[in-house]
Amino acid sequence: MPERVIFTKAALAEPYGQKILERVQSLNLPIEELSRNRLTGLRGEGDRDTYNIAKRTLAVVTAPPSHFKLSPIPPSADWQFHIAEGCPGHCQYCYLAGSLSGPPVIRVFANLPQILENLAAYERPSQTTTFEVSCYTDPLGIEHLTGSLGECIRYFGNRQEAHLRWVSKFDAINDLLDLPHNGHTRCRMSINAAPIANRFEGGTASVAARLSALRQLALPRKRGGGGYPVGIVIAPIMPIDDWQMHYSRLFNQISETLNFECDLTFELISHRFTPGSKEVLQTWYPQSKLDMDESKRSIKRNKFGGTKYVYDANTMKMLRRFFEAEIEQHFSNAKLLYWT
Repeated sequence: MPERVIFTKAALAEPYGQKILERVQSLNLPIEELSRNRLTGLRGEGDRDTYNIAKRTLAVVTAPPSHFKLSPIPPSADWQFHIAEGCPGHCQYCYLAGSLSGPPVIRVFANLPQILENLAAYERPSQTTTFEVSCYTDPLGIEHLTGSLGECIRYFGNRQEAHLRWVSKFDAINDLLDLPHNGHTRCRMSINAAPIANRFEGGTASVAARLSALRQLALPRKRGGGGYPVGIVIAPIMPIDDWQMHYSRLFNQISETLNFECDLTFELISHRFTPGSKEVLQTWYPQSKLDMDESKRSIKRNKFGGTKYVYDANTMKMLRRFFEAEIEQHFSNAKLLYWT
């Protein structure tokens, strides 16, 4: 629950912004209605203080025009779109560090109907087009405040050739179970080995709770579930001490929870960081034990000249062989979408 909810003037003018206002009011949260569209009061005396203020703030705003020009996001999906920016979790390896400018306030977009209407222009004729909605936020972590994820699921349930993908580290899925998704939404949970999840994923649901939620989403409707296609994202994979043992235990845990036939995919993402993300993360989490020693990494450059630090080729091959073997052993019918 945020300690402060801010509505800009433009957000309050949107009908969906009024729906979010009703949700927040029903939770008796402190609300500020601004007379303009500029957010203020988000910075503290230092970086860490600013982080704490921003993370406790939910700002309901309108998505800018730039958000209506979608970007491709392989290998996760054909396109990404955004219903919010920022996340209530406290993961010390946060993927958003360095990607979003300014304090990490959670911004929710009140012009959701226009965002969804815009997606039709990006659908490919006569073939399925996939849309990822989790790039800049954890949509389930704020769903009780916004209802936006449910609206997305309903929208895609009525599209013939467009499918939705979302991923979360939270577990409040009850309001999603009865939605008319028509198999067009794949619900995924991001999980990790116990030493990593316990140490680096603050403010999130436990791995056991996430898997339990995924089970409910995947169970057939006649068994009280949501009947969704589901997925497991194991990220960020790290070769910690005794990593084979810890990740083997994780696969046993997944197998015990998803002990029935379901439409299941896997996505495997090794840990990486950029110079910019490292700098931001070290200001957010100055006491973190996360290993970001560049001397132990290889450099990977993208086509725009950006730099990432990844594990060396031998480590990547060793990790990939292990995970592919575990998936084949436990889930021979599941599909591994990618390793990166």
